Amino acid sequence: MGKTISEKILSEHSGKELKADDFSIVKVDLCLLQDGTGPLAVRQLEQLGIKEVVNPQGIAVFLDHAAPSPRKELSNDHITLRNFARRTGCYLFEVGEGVCHQIMSEMFTSPGDVLVGADSHTCTGGALGAFATGMGSTDVAVAMGLGKTWFRVPRTIKVVVNGKFRPGVFAKDFMLFLIGTLGAEGATYKALEFTGEAMESLPMPERLVISNMAVEAGAKAGIFASDKMTKAYLKQHGREEKYRELRSDKDAKYDKEIDIEVDKLAPMVSMPHTVDNTKPVDKAGKVKVHQVFIGSCTNGRIEDLRVVADIWKGKKRDTDTRVIITPASKDVYMLAVKEGLIETFVDFGATVTTPGCGACVGVHGGILGDGENCVSTSNRNFLGRMGNPKGFVYLASPATAAASAIKGELTDPREYF
Repeated sequence: MGKTISEKILSEHSGKELKADDFSIVKVDLCLLQDGTGPLAVRQLEQLGIKEVVNPQGIAVFLDHAAPSPRKELSNDHITLRNFARRTGCYLFEVGEGVCHQIMSEMFTSPGDVLVGADSHTCTGGALGAFATGMGSTDVAVAMGLGKTWFRVPRTIKVVVNGKFRPGVFAKDFMLFLIGTLGAEGATYKALEFTGEAMESLPMPERLVISNMAVEAGAKAGIFASDKMTKAYLKQHGREEKYRELRSDKDAKYDKEIDIEVDKLAPMVSMPHTVDNTKPVDKAGKVKVHQVFIGSCTNGRIEDLRVVADIWKGKKRDTDTRVIITPASKDVYMLAVKEGLIETFVDFGATVTTPGCGACVGVHGGILGDGENCVSTSNRNFLGRMGNPKGFVYLASPATAAASAIKGELTDPREYF
């Protein structure tokens, strides 16, 4: 019987043939820690009496969630992670270098890898044909210390997507539509495998959006086959030698199949306070927007910033709407400078902040006031997500966020295309 991508990767890393629902010990290629959950993993290693890590070159530590640190407690957590990286010889990415998932995609993750991270959006790496998933801090600590972990091989839902995206409709809109269709628990402990002509033609930045948000439907992983788009992305980042073709067999067995035509999709918005509470933007009603946040591991890439700059050229923000831009990595920031995008943002009236997670998790800059609404390009809008349980977060694409910043209310971006 043929295998899905998940079954192939986990079989390779276990040394035996696996199928969905099998349990196995699996070799881990890459681990990531970030400053929100990483200190717990380090402390767990110490409690287990493990002083070394198996593969320092496969471990990356990121100071991205509180960057720069807004409180002494978080500053002390940064010290813990710096000391750990220095002692073990693993990679350390300092404040200002960017979001863990963006940098992992740029520098580390390759087709066929097993990547585990102490962050639920580690599934972003599935866009590159890796089995990438978030785990608890203790599980990641064990993976670092032993070089392996255990999995139940997930069943796979095949998502077949055909047609062409219309102007003003993006991968973010597709993913919000899919999550709204499946529900927040519709793919729990399943792998979502994306295929079809609409997905095969998507460049890597848009694929990263889709894999990143797979967990919002409960998925263990969100995976694409590796192909010419994967190869081009690896070449762009100087890692072409890491390319290998990896796809499911034609006779692979799936848990179920979902068919979607993107021609019919409209710009979408996720209404407070759950990600699966979705509807087309033009059906959302009039929503006053107090803040717009453009960034995060979902939509802080240069391609996102270019879309925003094109909409904003020659325009000004609504006077009652604050705007925050946070590039996903230092490389994205520098490209935005070279292309003149930062000047466009500042002229528009936006604030540009240090590369990293920014306002997404509500740790520092960009916390909402009571009763305020924010249109965010992030991936979560749970109650209190941006630092205030009395605030309201609406998830949307960078285009929708940009259009909303101009008018000061939730706006369908298609009029700008």
